[in-house]
Order: sequence, then structure tokens, then C-alpha cells
Amino acid sequence: MAWSVELSVEVERALSKLDAQHAKRILKFLHERVAKLDDPRSIGKALHGSRLGEFWKYRMGDYRLICKIEDNRLVVLVLRVGHRKEIYR
Repeated sequence: MAWSVELSVEVERALSKLDAQHAKRILKFLHERVAKLDDPRSIGKALHGSRLGEFWKYRMGDYRLICKIEDNRLVVLVLRVGHRKEIYR
């Protein structure tokens, strides 16, 4: 079962501000690791909290990817990308 990966406008903007090497590694991780899984929840972790329970995080070095997994469409929607110091603020 192949999942598709969609990037929000905010994520595209954030990736364009990163250096090319980090942006390429993040996109490669999403398309080659996450999208090819039967269940993308197997390598991520759920965020905790009353408002955050539907979101998942993936660790990519010092960067974090905040995603929403839509089972009915088989889509991993990437909502935010950022350095681990700043992503949760």
C-alpha cells in the first residue's frame, strides 16, 4: 500500500529557506521511507495533548516534521518542518 505525501504551503516555504542538503534529505526521507510504508505510524510518534492527538511527528536529524495522517485518502500531510528547538513553539 503506497501512501502519498503532500506538503503545506508553509512547509514548502520553510524548505526553501533551509540549505539544499537538509531540504533534500527531508524530502528523500518522506518519499522513500514514509510513503512506502504500509502504516506510516510505525516510525513516527503521536503528539500528546487534547488538541494535538491527531498529529504525528517524525525525527529527521535535528529537524522535526509535524504531519497529519489521513487514512481515508492514504495521504501523509506535512504541516510544519523546523529545527527541534523551534518547532513546538
